[in-house]
Amino acid sequence: MSERPPVPAPKLAEKREQTIQALIRSFAADQLAVEDFEDRLDRAHRAADAASLEALVADLPAPAPATVPARPVPRPALAPPQTIRDRQIVAAVIGGVERKGAWTPARQTTAIAVMGGLHFDFRDAALGPGVTEVDIFALMGGAEIIVPPGLVVDSDGVAILGGWAHGPGRDAGGDPDAPVLRLTGLILMGGVEIQVRQSGESARDAKRRLRAERKNRQLPGPGS
Repeated sequence: MSERPPVPAPKLAEKREQTIQALIRSFAADQLAVEDFEDRLDRAHRAADAASLEALVADLPAPAPATVPARPVPRPALAPPQTIRDRQIVAAVIGGVERKGAWTPARQTTAIAVMGGLHFDFRDAALGPGVTEVDIFALMGGAEIIVPPGLVVDSDGVAILGGWAHGPGRDAGGDPDAPVLRLTGLILMGGVEIQVRQSGESARDAKRRLRAERKNRQLPGPGS
């Protein structure tokens, strides 16, 4: 039987650190007595090969995987159907139009941007039950759409010499009254950007939160 080739020094140092961290986790979980922990820690520092390090943790039970509790996704506020307009037109020509805060979009909105910009923030908006449609036409302009995490977004637009960043599509879960935001349109030399943010959250704060959530989902195990 051939011998295992020696582990390079940098890899051995990495293996040693992984073993030490595994011993620390086991001690914190009351899987090792103080004397046993100190003895294994000393042997880990003096180990000259990977096999000796592996032997120090081979008999330890695998730690239960840490779980990040799922944050409940709030359902967007619903507006009474009788308070919702059927149609509206919003135009930004060599300028900008903004809708944010507490507002109630129409069932169908035609949004036009010609050398201008549209900013629709749906985080605190009261949508009607079912589908709310926004049809966007932009010529040398664009639109920024901000939606809360709990809102179902269905986007299907065409961009020529521009971009259409499709938002995260989700299933309404079979609820016919669940609000759905449907975005369609045509963009010429412009762009549409769809962002998901919590209420009151800035773009920078949203990036920090997403980085933290991705970091929390990384669950290293012993020897990983």
